[in-house]
Amino acid sequence: MNMDKSTILNAFNERSKNTLMETLDIEYIDVGDDFLTAKMPVTSKVHQPYGQLHGGATAALAESVGSAASNFFIHNERQFINGIQLSINHIKSMKEGIVFATAKNIHKGRTTHLWEVKVTDEEGNLISVAKMTNIVLDIKK
Repeated sequence: MNMDKSTILNAFNERSKNTLMETLDIEYIDVGDDFLTAKMPVTSKVHQPYGQLHGGATAALAESVGSAASNFFIHNERQFINGIQLSINHIKSMKEGIVFATAKNIHKGRTTHLWEVKVTDEEGNLISVAKMTNIVLDIKK
């Protein structure tokens, strides 16, 4: 990483303003050479009608982290990332607390990136696991 951890996290959190990530209260909280982690509170805002964490909110968290993580491997001045595939399995439900999503790279190509995103609760129990594919596109000027 060329920048310090707090600079990177602040940049990701700043870019989340006025987006779905802000609506869902997703916050990037940790970054390392091979991972990016974000958290999301589990409240009624992200519940399905039965009062449990909505799988779509979990998928939005996983995709947000997987997409953001790909930014480490591109030239941000001339390229951008689009998610092209997300597959997610929900293992365990929860009604309240905080979920954490950590993206780890599986494949880093010139035009595609593949990520594994594990979503856990505060005790480290696996809630969901996702695989996400991103495409690297050139910014057209």
